Amino acid sequence: MPPKVGIYVCGPTVYNLSHVGNARPYVVFDVVVRYLKASGFQVTYVRNYTDIDDKILNRAIELGETPGEVSERYIAEYVRDMAALGVRPPDVSPRVTEHIPEIVALIEKLIANGLAYPAGGDVYFAVRKLPSYGRLSHRRLDDLKAGARVEPGELKQDPLDFALWKAAKPGEPRWSSVFGDGRPGWHIECSAMSCRELGAPFDIHGGGWDLQFPHHENEIAQSEGALGTRFVNYWMHAAFLNMDHEKMSKSLGNFFTARDVLDRLDPVQGGEQLRFFLVRGHYRNEVNYTQESLADAGNTLGSFYTTLREVAPGEIAAIDWSNPHAARFRDAMNDDFDTPIAFAVLHELRGEVNRTRSTALAGLLKALGGTIGLLQQDAERFLQGGMDLDVQALIDERRELKEARAARQAQAKLPKVKAVRLVKEPKAPKAPKAPKAAKEPKPAKVTKGAKVSRADKTAKKAENVEAAKKADRKSAKT
Repeated sequence: MPPKVGIYVCGPTVYNLSHVGNARPYVVFDVVVRYLKASGFQVTYVRNYTDIDDKILNRAIELGETPGEVSERYIAEYVRDMAALGVRPPDVSPRVTEHIPEIVALIEKLIANGLAYPAGGDVYFAVRKLPSYGRLSHRRLDDLKAGARVEPGELKQDPLDFALWKAAKPGEPRWSSVFGDGRPGWHIECSAMSCRELGAPFDIHGGGWDLQFPHHENEIAQSEGALGTRFVNYWMHAAFLNMDHEKMSKSLGNFFTARDVLDRLDPVQGGEQLRFFLVRGHYRNEVNYTQESLADAGNTLGSFYTTLREVAPGEIAAIDWSNPHAARFRDAMNDDFDTPIAFAVLHELRGEVNRTRSTALAGLLKALGGTIGLLQQDAERFLQGGMDLDVQALIDERRELKEARAARQAQAKLPKVKAVRLVKEPKAPKAPKAPKAAKEPKPAKVTKGAKVSRADKTAKKAENVEAAKKADRKSAKT
């Protein structure tokens, strides 16, 4: 019998489309599940839907719908987005509204064990009564108390306590219980559903890094407080996807939905491109989202598919883990799912395929990629990209456009041809006009500042000399 592994991942609260940062943990754990199955484990993968919550209630009021209608629509949208990213459905997808009896039973055990108390129709977990609280997130109770507060209307005994059951408010969905009509708090749902499907302890509990506290810390407290046994063996948290080095979140308004990103990408290549982008870094390391880094992921993925197009992959019945490349790939993935090292091995293997033109190595490249949900599309189809195109229709359309363009050009030349062929009646020549009588030239008028020729200057000078001589002679006679 193959070894068994139970995995529970906190799923979406279904009140809106998931942003691309929320999508990262689901892609990460899809890689984990795929690799474990490829390694011979019998995996039971559970991922829940939170289908009753304050956010869903507020969204229902905003849209004028019932909470059930809102959650059903956004479950369908979530499934669509995950399919586009190559995320396989989990083995079990429990919903909160389908597990109310298990939730109520768990709360009753906590009350019986002295770790929870009713208050005005609500039920709260008494945090200070569990000395081990905070061990997952490495937080001290005294440090937590400084930032804790009691919201208006809450009847907590301590600001650190958290709600297990909320008393019904007018117009809200409600379920009957020994505590009164109401609905579950957020944290208790995952304890009830995970233990119902996997038992306790189970192997791996996962989610986004932001769930470590308080959600997962509270899950440990209420599960171990009720059951008296260890809750989970291993915790895994996927780090944030950042926008401009700041956590991407709806509360900050700095996010794109997964649908937004996918709609901007090629419909054939985009889902796998975004998937590769989200997991090419180690799952515990933050990733900064930029258009350039997303485009680089697409180019890198394209280089793998180019190799698989040029060298057709051979069929392999099973991966030969003794192959040096396969062994190094496995070592990387066995070391806390170290995808950066695993991808480096795939790059080296691609180089070997290009150098040797080995169909067997090309088959190994494709098979290793398949263990983490990559490189499984037809290479030619992937590289072609685009919509599902009717090639013959495109050829016909192009021919028609060329013919129409040629007709327009011929029409544009037509007026010039007609102008050449027109014969016009010549006009009678006009009689020549009689020439005008020539006028006598006017004497040149010398104006002040006009230039005087050198000959004129000489003549003037001679006249002055002669005048001077006459003046001297007349003076002599007198």
